[in-house]
Amino acid sequence: MSKFPKDFLWGGAVAANQLEGAWNEGGKGWCLADVHMYDKDRDISKHYESDMTVDKIKFAMKDNNGYYPKRNGIDFYHTYKEDLKLLKELGLKCFRFSINWARIFPNGDDLEPNEEGLKFYDNLINEVIDNGMEPIVTLLHYETPLNLVLKYKGWSNRKVVDFFVRYAELILNRYKDKVKYWIVINQINLMYHESFNSVAFCVDQVDDVEEAKYQAIHHQFMATALTKKLGKEINSDMMIGIMMADCTSYPEDCDPENVVFALKRNRIQYFFTDVSFRGEYPVYIKRFFKENNINIVIEEGDDKILKENTMDFLALSYYYSTTVSASKNTMNPTDNIKNPYLKANPWGWAIDPKGLYNTLSQYYDRYQKPIMIAENGFGMHDKFEDGKVHDNYRIDYLGKHIEQIGEAIADGTEILAYCMWSPIDIVSCSSQEMEKRYGFIYVDIDNNGNGSKKRYKKDSFYWYQNVIRTNGEELKEK
Repeated sequence: MSKFPKDFLWGGAVAANQLEGAWNEGGKGWCLADVHMYDKDRDISKHYESDMTVDKIKFAMKDNNGYYPKRNGIDFYHTYKEDLKLLKELGLKCFRFSINWARIFPNGDDLEPNEEGLKFYDNLINEVIDNGMEPIVTLLHYETPLNLVLKYKGWSNRKVVDFFVRYAELILNRYKDKVKYWIVINQINLMYHESFNSVAFCVDQVDDVEEAKYQAIHHQFMATALTKKLGKEINSDMMIGIMMADCTSYPEDCDPENVVFALKRNRIQYFFTDVSFRGEYPVYIKRFFKENNINIVIEEGDDKILKENTMDFLALSYYYSTTVSASKNTMNPTDNIKNPYLKANPWGWAIDPKGLYNTLSQYYDRYQKPIMIAENGFGMHDKFEDGKVHDNYRIDYLGKHIEQIGEAIADGTEILAYCMWSPIDIVSCSSQEMEKRYGFIYVDIDNNGNGSKKRYKKDSFYWYQNVIRTNGEELKEK
């Protein structure tokens, strides 16, 4: 008997900026992703553009020689009907995607929305529903309008909260009867891993980068709480969630120094969900701020808004686990050591299915809130021959992770959905590569944008189709 509930939402997840393309069509304005250039010589294990400057942005906006893959994506803006038919054939019960803020309000601070952009999402959402999938919509997935960076210094500026809430109110009202599940901000905790994507300011725009990051996060907390308030008023059946990238860590060994260090590192991650689910800043983060001379502005009334508008569910991305040592690492969540018990993919991401069981259990035990696995996937260089991709490594990775989800459910964790990243090949967020492939569907485009753009089903397509058909009972490759 399957451990998964009979109404479990088996699905897939994508982001507008990584697949839509049409970056300057339909009235869309510049967004963060449009200035991400592909560099074949960069270190692929490092996240991209955490050191973005104003000059780099201005260069990218004028550059006619570099290749900016997210401007083209996989041309989903024009091919979404055909692609969604493939996802229907795959059997998806839900489809998580984002709305590109810059397609709706091209400058972010516009008073009137771009109707052509809205019509695109009208059509997309209708098509998702018509193909039998539950739409799960992310309001912000690294698509802050670029004008808000250059003019306001991004999320470090309180005014951006108002601009976002205007956008959120419009979208929630427009799709209130079609979309039940909403993720306000993608991976709100990745301000260290990919700060430009996350908090949308340049390192040369602020005096104290770390302090500005935490100020930006407070503004994002306010945006999520105010969006939740709107959701309750617009349609009380809506579920509004916050999303985290899993950054919980194992201690290197059972040395108490390492155990306590790992606990404190993990608690800095729980800070984001403590505020989102408990509605207040925990004492440990106030101590952390004091000891690190971090001073953020919390306006009068903010505490009340946070307390009264906590999130309905946790959306979680999980790809790998991390390990830390008190003597070797700092409190920066990007600073980790290798786990000798685990193998890694070419990008250095440790493969750890039981780490998913661990993190699901930890979060559920802490909050007793429903969890949606918003991303989980295996990026790899696929070998494409004669129209086929034999990706047994992806099947093995996903099968073992889904098995651990079943174990978590069996132990009482409430899980709403599994949104595999990504059911169709798209441009990688962190490395800008097309050839770091995740999909069940191969898209014939290379790192430089060359290729036929044709779609082909990989071996994993038929495997996941059977996983969905059997509701998670059959996880082995046939």
